[in-house]
Amino acid sequence: MTVGFVAFHYPRPEYAEEFIGRVRNACAFVGSRPGGMAAECWVTADGEAVVTTGRFASEEALKAAFAAARDAGVITECDEREHRPREFFTLLPG
Repeated sequence: MTVGFVAFHYPRPEYAEEFIGRVRNACAFVGSRPGGMAAECWVTADGEAVVTTGRFASEEALKAAFAAARDAGVITECDEREHRPREFFTLLPG
């Protein structure tokens, strides 16, 4: 079953540009993994949040892509450049 995700990141203003670049790299990495169908980086109109979205062929593919990204150091569980904890949601077809 296809699954998706949406994550909200809240970088400190002084790190926003660097943070967006890192998130774009992370999206490219996870989106290119087996079962990856899409991964994108967005920024809210007010610039307060960086939002990532993605779609995978299965929940296993999503988990494997994120595990590979953590193992490669492409993503981390937390980042001191964020001023509040990120929020991550797994999405199922409606």
